[in-house]
Amino acid sequence: MLKKYANLLVNYCLEIQPGDRLYVRTSTLAEPLVKEVYRETLRQGGHMEVEFDFREKNRIFFAEANEDQLRYIKPGYRKAMEEYEAYLYIRAPFNLFESQGTSADKAKIRSAATADLNTTYFSRTATRELKRNLCQYPTDAAAQNAKMSLEEYEQFVFNACHLYAEDPIAKWLEVRKSQQQIVDVLNSREKVRYKGEGIDIEFSTKGRTWINSDGQTNMPSGEVYTSPVENSVNGVIHFSHPAVYMGNEVEGVTLWVKEGLIEKWEAKRGQDFLDKIFEIEGTRRFGEAAVGTNYGIDRFTKNILFDEKIGGTVHMAIGQSYLQCGGQNKSSIHWDMIANMKNGGEIFANDEKIYESGKFLFV
Repeated sequence: MLKKYANLLVNYCLEIQPGDRLYVRTSTLAEPLVKEVYRETLRQGGHMEVEFDFREKNRIFFAEANEDQLRYIKPGYRKAMEEYEAYLYIRAPFNLFESQGTSADKAKIRSAATADLNTTYFSRTATRELKRNLCQYPTDAAAQNAKMSLEEYEQFVFNACHLYAEDPIAKWLEVRKSQQQIVDVLNSREKVRYKGEGIDIEFSTKGRTWINSDGQTNMPSGEVYTSPVENSVNGVIHFSHPAVYMGNEVEGVTLWVKEGLIEKWEAKRGQDFLDKIFEIEGTRRFGEAAVGTNYGIDRFTKNILFDEKIGGTVHMAIGQSYLQCGGQNKSSIHWDMIANMKNGGEIFANDEKIYESGKFLFV
């Protein structure tokens, strides 16, 4: 199964060509998958470098680092983001709550230090000058967070990636074709409205592009997304699923928006963390609006890589916009928050209903 996974990542997601330089970042737990990615990269004529995180590395860093160390960027990582052809981040956590309790002041310093590199990253990935992919390696921590056994979680991950298909690449090409119908309709409209339980929010997409997320930048994928015109968002949105960021879980988030600015926010749990995030530049505007279309992801696992793709949901992200969509908002934060639409939710495009109770009406 890991050989199929590596083949999908190297040949479909990253499209490694002879001479391509691939930078891989993960934890030591993902070594079995890294080995197969390395093997396949060499077969395709590429060059691969790996950065392995170890247990509690992040916690130790934020506990001990002084301001100079918080602002330091590894030269190899900077070179990869600025010059390499491909980047793969394999999530393989030891402990998903390792960063909980991190000093908010230290986190802000670190966010400011990485802001320029984030801009470079978003710029290069927007044009696939830097081919990037984010994927998951099943670990006990992720399985426990999803309330599954490790074996059950492995099956969940592999199924979401269509690895049980005889030809996973062919399956993802089918996904691409199906979702193209959706983005073609959305790209022909200029106004979108989400309506549902606790949701009535609208925004303009004039001059913006809806993207078909077909597994090349995230594996798994299954969503269509855009960056709304920054000052056009109006209304209220309640996110029915918990929102998780930097190991912090915020529950029952409701945002009130006027002319693109989030004027009021409320959380049933985690209000203090939400308050701190909204102090960071660019976080009070939206960088993304999206619809999840992967019906193979059938449950909430507190992992945004999967949760934002759940078929029958929408999500909106505060902070950094996507340049490839025409977005202009800048921030060191990009935080996706998810709302269920299966319970009568609707989407309107130019006042025409195109979606109801978790399904597009024309696909």
